[in-house]
Amino acid sequence: MFARAHFLWLLLLVPVILLGYALLRRARRRRVRRFGEEALVDALMPSWSGAKGWWRTVLFCLGFACFAVGLARPMLGAKLVERETKGAEIMICLDVSNSMLAQDYTPDRLSRAKLAISRIVDRLDGDRIGLIIFAGSSFVQLPITTDYVSAKMFLNSIDTESVPVQGTAIGDAILTAAKSFSTQSEKSRAIIVITDGENHEDDPVDAAREVAATGIRVYTIGVGSLRGQPIPKDGDLMKDKDGNIVVSRLDEETLKKIASVGNGAYVHAGGEEFGLNPILDEIRKLEDERFNNVVFEEYDEQYMYFFAAALLFFVLEMLIGERRAKKRLFE
Repeated sequence: MFARAHFLWLLLLVPVILLGYALLRRARRRRVRRFGEEALVDALMPSWSGAKGWWRTVLFCLGFACFAVGLARPMLGAKLVERETKGAEIMICLDVSNSMLAQDYTPDRLSRAKLAISRIVDRLDGDRIGLIIFAGSSFVQLPITTDYVSAKMFLNSIDTESVPVQGTAIGDAILTAAKSFSTQSEKSRAIIVITDGENHEDDPVDAAREVAATGIRVYTIGVGSLRGQPIPKDGDLMKDKDGNIVVSRLDEETLKKIASVGNGAYVHAGGEEFGLNPILDEIRKLEDERFNNVVFEEYDEQYMYFFAAALLFFVLEMLIGERRAKKRLFE
């Protein structure tokens, strides 16, 4: 696997470089023919080597390819091991409806929420985490796991188009999360709902009350402002069917009720402290569960070998001059 796979796109430049060099050689031959026969002109330049140009270009491309793969940080899992961990099981329900694009946070509500979740994942140690995304419907984006690297990868891929049905079905998300806990968990289970709470299409309070009866705590984080913000869309602002600008406001009362009946707590997300840290501190006061996990242990970084190969190819490319070798090693 690759820790930063987006750098692999640089490999597309390799055929571009080779094609560009081939076109330059072709243009050179055309210019040479203006002065006379190509063989005669080559004879007048005995020190020039066409083969060396190709050797240097190929070596440069090999070095560049190795460098790009090194930037992508290839990693190998050393082994699969089973180990026992202690902690809580936490299901995060993230609202991905269009209202989460409002910009009362920088750069917008959804991006700020994703950043906060990513930072909280860095604080986890033995806890299991899962991710539910919802708008008009909900589904499991990440099953409950201790694989925090995968959690961040799944988190980065989320946007407002991840759920095709628009709306804010908070209750459905809570029920989906409650069904997603492992069979090993009985005591320390928590659901964290991150949403603006607006335009909910079901009864989230009843859903929270139902799952709380099974021992699951429901926490809510309100994202947005009470005065509201317009929603950007396609370079403009979202409007309703009458042409009025849609303003998304935080429904704080509903989120407080959900947290109250869910035996949890409500936090209004701030600019600096988003609210996940105090909730995580509360969850850690619960009795820890013991889990048996099968995980990849000791990822082995491979980037240094590709950087070394890249350096070797670049050095060889520099050592090959432009003049013809006396022993014609490159012809």
